[in-house]
Amino acid sequence: MVKARKKKRTHVPNNDGPGKPGQANRRPKSMVIRMGAGDVGSSVTQLARDFRAVMEPDTASRLKERRANKLKDYTAMAGPLGISHLFLFSRSKSGNVHLRVALTPRGPTLTFRVERYALCKDIAKAQKHPRSGGKEYLNAPLLVMNNFTSQAGEDAKADPIKKQLESLTTTIFQSIFPPISPQTTPLSSIRRILLLNREPQSDGTYIINLRHYAITTRRTGVSKRVRRFDPSEQRLREKKSGALPNLGKLEDVADYLLDPSAGGYTSASETELDTDAEIEVLETTTQRVLSRREQQRQQQQQKQHQNGEKDKDTTMKESAANGGTNVEKRAVKLVELGPRMRLRMVKVEEGICEGRVMWNEFVTKTDAEEKALEEKWEKKREEKEARRKEQKENIERKKLAKKNAKINASQGDGEAGEDDDEEDEDEWDSDDMEDWDDDLDDDVAQGNANENESENEE
Repeated sequence: MVKARKKKRTHVPNNDGPGKPGQANRRPKSMVIRMGAGDVGSSVTQLARDFRAVMEPDTASRLKERRANKLKDYTAMAGPLGISHLFLFSRSKSGNVHLRVALTPRGPTLTFRVERYALCKDIAKAQKHPRSGGKEYLNAPLLVMNNFTSQAGEDAKADPIKKQLESLTTTIFQSIFPPISPQTTPLSSIRRILLLNREPQSDGTYIINLRHYAITTRRTGVSKRVRRFDPSEQRLREKKSGALPNLGKLEDVADYLLDPSAGGYTSASETELDTDAEIEVLETTTQRVLSRREQQRQQQQQKQHQNGEKDKDTTMKESAANGGTNVEKRAVKLVELGPRMRLRMVKVEEGICEGRVMWNEFVTKTDAEEKALEEKWEKKREEKEARRKEQKENIERKKLAKKNAKINASQGDGEAGEDDDEEDEDEWDSDDMEDWDDDLDDDVAQGNANENESENEE
């Protein structure tokens, strides 16, 4: 039997297997959908596309919506595709833009009103050196959440619903990206940051500001003009513009570096990189295999370093000479990619946009109204269960009737087959039996004649 070909060189095996039950460690996947297709407008359509770029790479980037598509169409395909989150953009008749964040398959659903937003193209126009998309979107961004949990005070004790709302919102947003392990996640894979900052409001409204940044790093302690002579910086500059500095009117390179009219710097303080953070990065170097004597010498040096018998700088130089690691300072800078959104939570409901409302900013119900609403939903649940039970019984009855019909049909075919066999036997007895007997007589007669001939010869 011929086996199916499996491409291993150019196709990465999918170990997550969408739709497999019992997978607690699978990566979260999302779908960003604009409800109403052409009715939402070009701005909301572009906002949905920009948000898909934020959710890269575990999202449906080339999803195409139609006006005929309903929410049930997307929820039905969420299970087989392994979709865990749905982001639904819509616009009401009054012009308000809403974002719904739903967990599949049973919810809950958070509804936000997008009070203000800015697209990626608008942010790029406002920047002097905008950053275009590259390898940053090959890995999920780093999620940074600020002020999502309020301090334990009187307000939290007096309003337990507010505390539950904060816990629910924090849990949902923490699960939209795969978790990062400091031991296994490489530092080079973290190239983007999604910042969610909650603004504390005195009136109790829940407002979240969303920002999306790209992470860039540069070496510190080196002037910009000196850094221009670095081969890597020169290649990067040539790719961007391809222009070289004009030194025709200058006699020395120092005039270009120090003369303000030539674009240089006049003091050492002005040569510092404009940044807000500096980190130390361990840059690994090529290591060679050490002999037993060199390993013993290195162990002795480490012991001396721990006992304080040797200077720290000397030990670092020796370890670097023996194939260790070099520490390099780098400045971290964030470049905004977009989009920006100011989200205001207005509603929390069970299920996926169709369950019982658990919290609403604009509607406050009394205990009697909540009790009546609970009885109404309980009645709906009972009716739904009764309909499901009835449908199940109808399906079982139809299956049984179909099975009995097949059995009866097979039995009827069997009786007809027996009659045909009897007719065939009768025809065989009446017609073919005489021919068969005649042939048998001829064979017997020929055999007797052969025996007589043999006896006469003897």
